[in-house]
Amino acid sequence: MAAAIGYLLPLVQVPPRGVWGASGQPRRTTLEAWLGRPLGGSRSPDALILRYLAAFGPATVSDARTWSGLTGLAEVFERLRPRLRTLRDESGRELFDVPAGPLPDAETPAPPRFLPVYDNVVLSHADRSRVIRAADRKRTGYMEGVSFGSVLIDGFVGATWTVKRGPSIATLRIKLLDRMSKRELAAVEDEGARLVTFVARESTSREVIVLEPSS
Repeated sequence: MAAAIGYLLPLVQVPPRGVWGASGQPRRTTLEAWLGRPLGGSRSPDALILRYLAAFGPATVSDARTWSGLTGLAEVFERLRPRLRTLRDESGRELFDVPAGPLPDAETPAPPRFLPVYDNVVLSHADRSRVIRAADRKRTGYMEGVSFGSVLIDGFVGATWTVKRGPSIATLRIKLLDRMSKRELAAVEDEGARLVTFVARESTSREVIVLEPSS
């Protein structure tokens, strides 16, 4: 019965379980109780797609379908077309974006960014080659059961990371997928130091370990 409720009712995970760094059994309530009002009657996904594009655009219709699990989105995009900016990628696929979405020059350097496990930036594209180079797919293992985060280096997955926290020391382990320049490595280590400081403030000391690619 608990599984049926989880599948059929819109639920929200609430504190004290749904807070940063806490552990324990999850606590849930209905979305209506959490919001304090009944759910709206409109089932149109237009607002959802606009918010998706504001976060992840430019994107294809297939990207939005992969992210949302919804079908029939081609009709939605056509309806929204007058309100969207359209582009073409290197393969000629049509991309959609909100008009005010940032569109930096292709040569703009992208700083390292640490992403958590199952982050939508990595997973929610029909064609993941936008963020994962083809040769990296098996090594990064973005399938069910992964237990590590990913590191974007110049916009592509270039490393994975895990952190082990303890009362006295917290260790961030970064496993590189490819060799990189000293400048890139220094930038990754600096960003990693900020990450471990953020996630392990209670630890008295912190360290960052970088593991070179095995081959």
